[in-house]
Amino acid sequence: MKKRMSKIMNLFLVVVLVGLFIFSSFQIICWFLNNKENKKINETTHKYIIKGGKEKYSIDFKKLKDLNKDTVAYIKVNNTNIDYVVVQGKDNEYYLSHNFNKEYNKSGWIFADSSNKFDGTDRNIVIYGHNTVDKSMFGSLKFILEENWYQNENNRTVILVTENGLEKYEVFSIYKIDNEEYYIQTNLQDDSKFEKFLKTIKSRSIYDYGTEVSIDDHILTLSTCSNSGKKRVVLHAKKIIDNVETTN
Repeated sequence: MKKRMSKIMNLFLVVVLVGLFIFSSFQIICWFLNNKENKKINETTHKYIIKGGKEKYSIDFKKLKDLNKDTVAYIKVNNTNIDYVVVQGKDNEYYLSHNFNKEYNKSGWIFADSSNKFDGTDRNIVIYGHNTVDKSMFGSLKFILEENWYQNENNRTVILVTENGLEKYEVFSIYKIDNEEYYIQTNLQDDSKFEKFLKTIKSRSIYDYGTEVSIDDHILTLSTCSNSGKKRVVLHAKKIIDNVETTN
């Protein structure tokens, strides 16, 4: 009886291990195919993004919107792999699991908070992306927490191009924090609450940029999950150049 039970247990363990192997292999294959597809899509979208020297861009938003009407911007962060067209869904869930072509994809796409307006009135534009293993999407955002990144003056600015023109942002806060909704607020019309908000997110920074922020500023927030998934890596920057004319 004991031998029989032992054989059954061994067989059960073998079945479980084989099942785990098959599942893991399937996940790896899906991950590889998802990222391969997104890389091709990114190459396609970049056909309509021409970089003409330092901080000069010619972006054909009409063609990009023909590909996906949800297109709202283009974002570039120095010394990371963040160099993407930004979309905006009707909620903050869809593009977590769908790519620019609106196909199911676990790597999702780079997307703006569904409540942002992109009409010049946003006090906090929030942009999200997955922390992918291959460092695509926002997988390289974690570089901002490394000393050689945040002490490099070339990394002090973030470029965001919309249909209204090029916007330049100056980084003033970088940190890792538990998953929360405080820093991704977009409804910040009350001046006193906005002032408190700015003081709070600035005080969290692991590096003192010495940059002042006030209620007259408009800010950009980038957010992704950390490797554990329980924390978030966050970058905040304030707008310093607004709507420089670009060719659309």
